[in-house]
Amino acid sequence: MAFSFTKLQMPDPADALKGREDELIVENRHAVKNVPIKAPFPEGSEKILFGLGCFWGAERKFWQQPGVYTTAVGYSAGYTPNPTYEEVCSGLTGHNEVVLVVFDPNATSLEKLLKVFWESHNPTQGMRQGNDRGTQYRSGIYYFNDAQRELAEQTKTAYQSALNEKNIGEITTEILPASAFYYAETYHQQYLHKNPGGYCGLGGTGVCYADGA
Repeated sequence: MAFSFTKLQMPDPADALKGREDELIVENRHAVKNVPIKAPFPEGSEKILFGLGCFWGAERKFWQQPGVYTTAVGYSAGYTPNPTYEEVCSGLTGHNEVVLVVFDPNATSLEKLLKVFWESHNPTQGMRQGNDRGTQYRSGIYYFNDAQRELAEQTKTAYQSALNEKNIGEITTEILPASAFYYAETYHQQYLHKNPGGYCGLGGTGVCYADGA
């Protein structure tokens, strides 16, 4: 499939699609865990957003992790309010396909989740992940507090050192404050549970992140 050059670079905010005021109607129930995918979440839980390619396979990686309360897929780090999947795929919203991960910090650690993040995709590929090309497939960590930012930066530095040993290139992962998260359409939520034979384009580098968690 041919991809236009515009889909491989962020649009100018002035040129982004206008979107809409109303939120998409999304079923508030995790198909695997049978818990809500929208706030309020249990007291003491933490959340973070990860972008690592097609969000179908990415979400499954995280709902399988011990200590994760719930997950959801959606769109973030862009410009268009309440975008649709088709609009995000146009490259004209600036959004990334991301996974919202809500976890119990007493049952797991952010470093363990970051280990999953780094090892589950190739973070050196810019605006693509494997054969999936476009701004919505870029690698990103979107944090909610300074402690998350610092740990994300620390693990990025550590993983870069591991990649350097294998001559794999420079990490292109963006690490930014979390902005508005727009839930994707219901059929995208827990997609690979609902469609066990569905597409999953995730592929790591084969390089392990040596965590201390």
